[in-house]
Amino acid sequence: MINPKSFLVKNLIDQKKLKAIPTRDGYGEGLIELGKINKDVVVLCADISDSTRSGWFRDAFPDRFIETGIAEQNMMGVAAGLALSGKIPFVSTYAVFCPGVNWSQLRVCVCQNDANVKLTGAHAGVSVGPDGMSHQALEDIAITRCLPGLVVLAPCDAIETKKATLAAAKYKGPVYLRFAREKTSVFTTENTSFAIGKAEIFRIGKDVTIIACGPLVYNSLVAAEKLSNRGIDVGVINNHTIKPIDEKTIIRAAKETRAVVTVEEHQVMGGMGSAVAEVLAKNCPVPIEMVGIQDRWGESGESDELIEHFGLGVNGIVEAVKKVITRK
Repeated sequence: MINPKSFLVKNLIDQKKLKAIPTRDGYGEGLIELGKINKDVVVLCADISDSTRSGWFRDAFPDRFIETGIAEQNMMGVAAGLALSGKIPFVSTYAVFCPGVNWSQLRVCVCQNDANVKLTGAHAGVSVGPDGMSHQALEDIAITRCLPGLVVLAPCDAIETKKATLAAAKYKGPVYLRFAREKTSVFTTENTSFAIGKAEIFRIGKDVTIIACGPLVYNSLVAAEKLSNRGIDVGVINNHTIKPIDEKTIIRAAKETRAVVTVEEHQVMGGMGSAVAEVLAKNCPVPIEMVGIQDRWGESGESDELIEHFGLGVNGIVEAVKKVITRK
């Protein structure tokens, strides 16, 4: 059973009633709002300001925007210096470059100094589409959640991305914010709860719990609705904060349903699913299936085609739920 107050429409399967907006738009909107209320917020970008939507901040607050050019490692060092000087810098580029290229600077300059830097990885996952494997970040969650003190966020739609951007600015310490390129369904509202470290129960179920992050939360809800028509009662948790992970909510759901499916647009090794498995292994071992990229590189293609090709669509999630039920 879903909480209709949390969503724009009660029937989430009816996509015609939902707008489709890139999650990166929520980032751009969040930056503009932050620029109005906090003079210490500054934005850095590596020559792709229009694509990352950091250009919206540039146009509104040109004196607080820094274009570093294609020099992501230097950009991270500059951001660390700004943070240690009292500013709140947002570092903007593609996830394959940040944290992919500048991971060493993130580790040493930012995290080891607990510098108040907010880094964003745009165009994450296979849904980047035709750009292909070189630009499809499928490892960024793994290489960020392993760094001590670094918060890792993967919001589910444009509205939640804006909330995550605002929350990141208020949080004291380094934060990684992951978002996508393509338009995805906007299904939450301004009243939908969001807090760093607190997973949201979007649907209550008794047979299986799906724990998802990013835009694939929507696919998970649609899959749960389809399964309910077959007599399978599926709960869905929006695990937007991968670190610090909400252990209490995950453990409680696992105890109630005794079966878990994780869903993410990322490698299953080291990703959100691995984080959930770590929690369950220590506290409540139950059967678990992981929907994600299964130890392979991305490919070129249309966004929707790739989601289906890699088993991240509604049908792939449905099959994972059926499989985990047989293991209960």
